[in-house]
Amino acid sequence: MNKEDGEGFEIWRSERIRTAFAMHKEPESLRERYGRNTFGQQCLLARRLVEAGARCVSLYSGGWDTHENNFTDLKNKLLPPWDQGLAALIEDLDDRGLLDNTVVWCTGEFGRTPKINDKGAGRDHWARAMSMLLAGCGIKGGNVIGETDKTASEPISTPYSPDDAAASFYKAIEIDNHKEYHTPDGRPVMIVQNGTPIDELWN
Repeated sequence: MNKEDGEGFEIWRSERIRTAFAMHKEPESLRERYGRNTFGQQCLLARRLVEAGARCVSLYSGGWDTHENNFTDLKNKLLPPWDQGLAALIEDLDDRGLLDNTVVWCTGEFGRTPKINDKGAGRDHWARAMSMLLAGCGIKGGNVIGETDKTASEPISTPYSPDDAAASFYKAIEIDNHKEYHTPDGRPVMIVQNGTPIDELWN
């Protein structure tokens, strides 16, 4: 085990992290507020980890590849726990004074086709337009930035790239997205090479 491995192991052995995983210590009313489902309880654990000092927490929510039954699955399975858990997380972070120093970033890989397919009311992969959510670290709430045409096929306002979204994330946590690192053989690597922060997130 090298030094870095040892440091990572010590983090997991720490009392603060072990306490963060003691979900049973939360009031039942708060656990219900997040939702008694996998995603809701992940969101609650994320808040507990942030409160314990974790610098980065990543959540995964699968099942969104709706090539079939898009509308039924969104309505009955995917959106209810997502809406409940995410809203509770943002509100809870704000109530505890943690949102000013925490970025919540929700995103997938791409959007869904404007056209409904013939495989059972499904939507397939679509790279021209998608949505994501950013909150915290001074980002203004309630804003919708960007606009697509009426079928959500193409952007009709200023298009933003994944690099722009990443640059915005790094701006929020006060890291220069153009900072350059070097691989062991000396090759320069930027955190985000071409992205520009989206100023409308703060203005």
